[in-house]
Amino acid sequence: MLDMPDLRRARLAIAAAFLTQGLVFISLTTRLPRIQNRWDLDELALSGVLLMMVLLAGVGSLVAERLAPRLDSAVVLRVGLVVVAAAVAVVVLAPVSPVFVLGLAAYGVGLGLVDATGNMQAVALEHRLGRVVLPSCHGAWTLGGVIGALVTLGTADVPWSAVALVALLPLAAAAAPYLPRDHGEAATSTETDVPWRAIVMIGLALVAFYTVDTAAATWGPVYLDDVFAAPEELVALATLPYLVASGLVRLAGDRLTKQVGAVRLLRAGAAVAFVALAIVVAAPSWPVAVLGFTLLGCGVAVVAPLSFSAAAALASRDADPATRQARVDAVVARFNQFNYAGALLGAVMTGAVGSGSLRIGFAVPLVLVVALFWLARAFAPADEVPAGAS
Repeated sequence: MLDMPDLRRARLAIAAAFLTQGLVFISLTTRLPRIQNRWDLDELALSGVLLMMVLLAGVGSLVAERLAPRLDSAVVLRVGLVVVAAAVAVVVLAPVSPVFVLGLAAYGVGLGLVDATGNMQAVALEHRLGRVVLPSCHGAWTLGGVIGALVTLGTADVPWSAVALVALLPLAAAAAPYLPRDHGEAATSTETDVPWRAIVMIGLALVAFYTVDTAAATWGPVYLDDVFAAPEELVALATLPYLVASGLVRLAGDRLTKQVGAVRLLRAGAAVAFVALAIVVAAPSWPVAVLGFTLLGCGVAVVAPLSFSAAAALASRDADPATRQARVDAVVARFNQFNYAGALLGAVMTGAVGSGSLRIGFAVPLVLVVALFWLARAFAPADEVPAGAS
């Protein structure tokens, strides 16, 4: 059993993994116009390779589900970080387009591996500490995204090959002291008595969040540009304040969850998100729309981390110590698929419904956040994280 100093080091390591994942991901997505120009990709081709990346991230998450219960989520997380590092280098330095596509495919798999095992590690840390820490871990991801966006803005004129240096970050993170499995042999069966129906209810909340989140990140800048003709250099303000607000709320989310409980916190956040999206849809000018996106970040920030926490708490309930961590790891990896379902819905539905006007397109997430008021009741188990579980 790890003592408290070891757990503190593990918590820093897990936060570093989340931060690295966010920084690398946003570093790539904020450079999509440059990638598009480099390989002469039209919108359809770019959408195709991004769809491939998201689907392969789902594959990576399924691979993590198979490997982590048999090995150790720490081992699989390190492998995922190394895959991400190698893939980023290939994407940036690729001499021909097939190599670029291969690198992006590998990045998708690594993305899924790190997403799944990073959340496994955070859940294991919660259970060993006996308190909620997932919101602040996800806050580290958002902080990494903010840093990635700022770095992109500050290095717009550097040679393209220099971007490959980003690959050094996941390599460094792979050497961090993550949580080892704290029992003997991993269990071979993780399906017994898993309450999938309740977990699916929580998963629907995760789908709703990622639909809203992807809509804001993908279509927010386009919304400012198309609807308001905002200055080109300012359209990123649809995303950056959203990330900053989300990150701040997530960093405070551990304490907020302890003070008010997951259910009340989620319902309050859903109310804020509903008002925020109403502001976005009805905004008379782009600064008002930016205000709406900023409030939206505050409203939905803790949905994702509390979803993983609640699903893991359900999975670990009534499990004996020999099977608990293996079962939780398998459930977290499978639960991660809701992430990618929501991301696809946010990217596709908002754009399709808003093909005539993005004001109408943003009515999609506006409707979905209403469901969070009802779905929040499924999060009640997250208020009682089982102390001492592994």
